[in-house]
Amino acid sequence: MKPRTLRQWAWVHKWSSLVSTAFLLLLCLTGLPLIFHEEIEHAFEPPPQASGEFAPASAGAPPTLDELVAHALARSGDPHANFVLIDHDEALVQVGTSPTRQPAPGEANTHGFDPRSGAVLLPHEDDGGFMDVMLRLHTDLYLDLPGKLFLGFLGLLMAVALVSGVVLYAPFMRRLAFGTVRHGHAPRTRWLDIHNLLGIVTLVWLMVVGITGTINTLELPLGQLWRANDLAAMLQRHASDAPAQTLAPLQGAMASAAERAPGTQPVSIIFPGMAISGPRHYLVILRGDTPATRQQVQAMLIDAETGRVADHSVMPWYVQALSWSQPLHFGDYGGLPLKILWALLTVLSTVVLGSGLYLWLRKPRGGRAA
Repeated sequence: MKPRTLRQWAWVHKWSSLVSTAFLLLLCLTGLPLIFHEEIEHAFEPPPQASGEFAPASAGAPPTLDELVAHALARSGDPHANFVLIDHDEALVQVGTSPTRQPAPGEANTHGFDPRSGAVLLPHEDDGGFMDVMLRLHTDLYLDLPGKLFLGFLGLLMAVALVSGVVLYAPFMRRLAFGTVRHGHAPRTRWLDIHNLLGIVTLVWLMVVGITGTINTLELPLGQLWRANDLAAMLQRHASDAPAQTLAPLQGAMASAAERAPGTQPVSIIFPGMAISGPRHYLVILRGDTPATRQQVQAMLIDAETGRVADHSVMPWYVQALSWSQPLHFGDYGGLPLKILWALLTVLSTVVLGSGLYLWLRKPRGGRAA
């Protein structure tokens, strides 16, 4: 490679790294506890408390979704059910109710249930604890969407720094054997060797985490894009359908969904009358029911009067990419061993970032370093 070209790549690597390093160090430090968020929350936060109220269930069987919705309406006195959210991992069903079909901010109520027993679960108070602070710093720097987009831009800068680092590393490796750390040289030389070694070792992981992190910051815009295009087209195909006058049982509607899309399970059900679902249909979001398929997302419109599937589509590629990027970013799809590996790689990445900052601060004065 010509010296001029090498200097250009060095300039790209230096400034793409320097602009992003301080924030990437923050993301590493906040991301480390987030990898183990489930274990930390289970260890230090009390489990949701049951209020002692139970939804009716026949002969000791788990309550149906219809019984949970009916119980939520009875508890709140609200006439309208808006949604049902199902967390299969945490054994939690949330039912939203409101006094009006299109609730104003602050009007809606959310009720949590244990789907195995029907016990009413009292929500945790949002006290802004340690994990909440780590999550906000890691996801948006307490700046909401602008903060998310800024962090997404930093993820792209990190990708540029990684690519330029590989370009610079290739001629460097022609002079030294892989893994060499020159202990007999000056501290800056030793740290240069450590920086290069750990950088190339963590290269693929850093690229994956950086790209998936950037995709995750686009969750809100991508959701709005899906609503404005794919969902709008789906609703438009049924724009002439009359509003639902009565609601078919949810259990029957979910049976129709399972028959149309076997191997899936519902994670959210939006009731008819909401802006996102239209006047006649349940909008159901489904995921695969195995670890290998759980990131495959589908959307379905179910006629609220008949309980039959009216429309069905697989989510577009950008929503699927978002669904896959979330577990890849935090490494929470392979159990504790994978989380430990993710944590180790995070620590090594912190050393890479810190050593890069050290090398810049300790660069030779007056004249270009060799």
